[in-house]
Amino acid sequence: MFPAFLAVLLAAGVRLAGDTIPGEEFHARREALRKSLPGGVIVLFGRTEQETEALRSSFSQESNFYYLSGWKEPGAILLLSPREEVLFLPARDAGREVYTGKRASAEDASARALTGFEDVLPVASLEMRLQKSLEGWPRIYALADSSAAGKLRSMFPLRDVSDATAAIGRLRLKKSAGEIELIRRSVSATVEAHRAAWKRIAPGLHEYQVASVLAATWLDRGCQRGAYPPIAGSGANSTVLHYEANSRRMDGGDVLVIDAGAECASYAADVTRTVPVNGRFTERQRELYEIVLAAQKAAIAGVKPGATLDKGTPNSVHEIAYEYINSHGKDLRGEPLGKYFLHTVGHHVGLDVHDAGSLLKYGPLEPGMVVAIEPGIYIPEEGIGIRIEDMVLVTESGAEVLSASLPREADEIESALAK
Repeated sequence: MFPAFLAVLLAAGVRLAGDTIPGEEFHARREALRKSLPGGVIVLFGRTEQETEALRSSFSQESNFYYLSGWKEPGAILLLSPREEVLFLPARDAGREVYTGKRASAEDASARALTGFEDVLPVASLEMRLQKSLEGWPRIYALADSSAAGKLRSMFPLRDVSDATAAIGRLRLKKSAGEIELIRRSVSATVEAHRAAWKRIAPGLHEYQVASVLAATWLDRGCQRGAYPPIAGSGANSTVLHYEANSRRMDGGDVLVIDAGAECASYAADVTRTVPVNGRFTERQRELYEIVLAAQKAAIAGVKPGATLDKGTPNSVHEIAYEYINSHGKDLRGEPLGKYFLHTVGHHVGLDVHDAGSLLKYGPLEPGMVVAIEPGIYIPEEGIGIRIEDMVLVTESGAEVLSASLPREADEIESALAK
């Protein structure tokens, strides 16, 4: 029977764990992970409130933990073995809940329905339950670079604690139909945010005034936050790859690199456009812009199953973009522009904006993967940085540009900026 209070929450529009991805999909992910890591017990610790800078940002769950559990509240722990899956929830703290609101606990009658787990226990029972679960299994799997791995080694010093990071990362890279739809939602909000920001751009305004429009737009669209701090880098700041200060006054004659993406229902977007602050590219700015745009088009044309993103790999999309940039145009000394392409051509996007990027080296692309393709040229001595980035879904035969509705041709951008 569906608990009455859950019906009330849903009627009020409250978002519950797993209400955007079906619970069955989270369960299937756990099953797939258990099959890929046989002969052991998997233990993942969710993020705690102490691990979030609560005064500056709201709590967000650790991505691997959310991917497998669908649970967004702090302090939870997930245990998976060949014969069980258990979610551990922290004890209720009435004093803390005055500030945070009511949290779920294992003692709640609705715990199983709310979490989607048949077995929900208090965090205090973890060690005893884990000890029992390890009977007959030689190994514990955890995220090796987490503090939780150290805790597990202290609890069980005679056990081998192995890394589950790559196994989870491989699962995360290929998106389900439900994930792709959520990413489309994030991309749609991001495109609308960029368009709104363009209307705000004018010489004499500050970069932060553009960034504020981005954030306001995707929040108004129902997205929780930005997928990363928005970048609005004008003039010399356009040549700084991850510039985040957004503090400079924009001048006529500058280009402005806007790299910004929304996070909606936990899924990220990542889109970049470079636009002229006064509404018109200079001749040199347009020359460099057209080179980057052509390089991006060539790279996107190379996105298909079997292609790769990394430098120096077979069927490399990066090499396509690099070769185009390096063979078109010159710097002020007459030298090729390839040396000003300072980063790889792209990365996967999903629950994190660089999805599973720190977990494993990217392999060949497969249908269902979502990547950002972002060639760029950054020339500090000219005060010109150009980056163009779009979200791309790998299909059975090639690629679909998810952010195609945001103009990227130079003439289209100038038309959109016209007051």
